[in-house]
Amino acid sequence: MKFFDEARIEVLAGDGGNGSVSFRREKYIPLGGPDGGDGGKGASIWAVADRNLNTLIDFRYTRVFRGQKGEQGHGSDRFGKGGEDLILRMPVGTVITDSNTGELVADLDTDGKRFLVAKGGNGGLGNARFKSSTNRAPRQSTPGQEGEKRELQLELKVLADIGLLGLPNAGKSTLIRAVSAAKPKVADYPFTTLHPNLGVVRVDDNRSFVIADIPGLIEGAAEGAGLGHRFLKHLQRTGLLLHLVDISPFDPDADPAKNAKAILKELKKYDEALYKKPRWLLINKIDLVPEDEREARIAALVKSYKPKKHFVISAISGDGCREVTFAVMDYLEQHRNHEKADS
Repeated sequence: MKFFDEARIEVLAGDGGNGSVSFRREKYIPLGGPDGGDGGKGASIWAVADRNLNTLIDFRYTRVFRGQKGEQGHGSDRFGKGGEDLILRMPVGTVITDSNTGELVADLDTDGKRFLVAKGGNGGLGNARFKSSTNRAPRQSTPGQEGEKRELQLELKVLADIGLLGLPNAGKSTLIRAVSAAKPKVADYPFTTLHPNLGVVRVDDNRSFVIADIPGLIEGAAEGAGLGHRFLKHLQRTGLLLHLVDISPFDPDADPAKNAKAILKELKKYDEALYKKPRWLLINKIDLVPEDEREARIAALVKSYKPKKHFVISAISGDGCREVTFAVMDYLEQHRNHEKADS
């Protein structure tokens, strides 16, 4: 299935049914009065978060969603049938905004969360509603109200605890394969990752976290170069970023520290809040560096980058990866405990 994280749709809630004008006319009942019923309510449209979905592909080709109209009222005080509400199921993490105003409509950040995106019109009143001591034969009714109509922008931001950041071919997908059951594509050329991948990392039976891998960033990403800028939004919900840096790049003249700083520059251009998120440095592919050069290269990179915490790993062999997962788990648990204490 293709991964779609954006869609634009139009929702048209159902109109309410018109009220009825009717009089009771039955044999042997000479003083029958007004008995026109109310119209039925139009169908409303709801957005519901569903954890079984992971893409907005259902909204890529079906763009318009219409709610049922309410039925017109009938005689004998019979109300019209209301329209059945329309449920739009979306992946958890979908953000809904009004396309015309930019207003945030809903953030479906938990499974089962539902939000009314278009309200159905109320049914009109039948003439029985207007009966009074001075108006015994009213011939008036009201039409049903129009349902709400909106143009909505859907944007999926995946829910993950940890986000991976780095240049193409830095080893992000290899790391996810090493620490989780996810199997993203891995190859010895850049841009093998074309859409976000999620993996569940189980530290032990009762401790786990979700890690997200996005396509690699390149210089100029904030202006639209490459693929990674399209998916940076998926890192906005994460609690910690792991910045993978290739200590042994293909180009022997390339400077790992300079490459790392270029990514940070693009991150800051895209979103200041994302740039300020807690971030650890993962120095990858250490197995490709001769042993007598390792300490010097690591020291130079750490001195230039100045990370709060750093790890030296080889994602392809798994060396150092277990230590990273335990440190991440401890960090997340401490962060969650602080949040509970604050609340």
